[in-house]
Amino acid sequence: MTEIQRLLNETIDDINHREKRDNRPRFSISFIRKHPGLFVGMYVAFFATLAVMLQSETLEGSVWLLVVLFALLNAFFFFDVSPRYRYDDIDVLDFRVCYNGEWYNTRFVPQELINAILSSPAVDVDSKSQLQKMIARKGELSFYDVFTLSRPGAVQ
Repeated sequence: MTEIQRLLNETIDDINHREKRDNRPRFSISFIRKHPGLFVGMYVAFFATLAVMLQSETLEGSVWLLVVLFALLNAFFFFDVSPRYRYDDIDVLDFRVCYNGEWYNTRFVPQELINAILSSPAVDVDSKSQLQKMIARKGELSFYDVFTLSRPGAVQ
């Protein structure tokens, strides 16, 4: 593992810890805050369906199924999952991108990581100069930008 990979891993672990990114579901009412109309619409539709089912002789016996399904499916809206960022997911296009998104392209690295790379004696001069060129060209760097420095033969 190169020094840049080690520093990237430390930064990713720190972000996971600070933001409680542990792949565990946590109770949250953010869905209600973001989509109050949809939330109210779901309950209006539920009660309308319940009323129709109670009026029908054929469907009256399966009202319990409607209530159970509604409760189970509605429970998903009250939990948020913060996926864990991993170094191994950078530049990998597979099913995890659907779950995590391309976080490594959309999140910028903290300035502390850039400073740590530039001040580390274990990072070669070519990588440091390439990093400074990238900063001058782009301003802010994503995790993918720094990741490209850690690949063999990345520095031209």
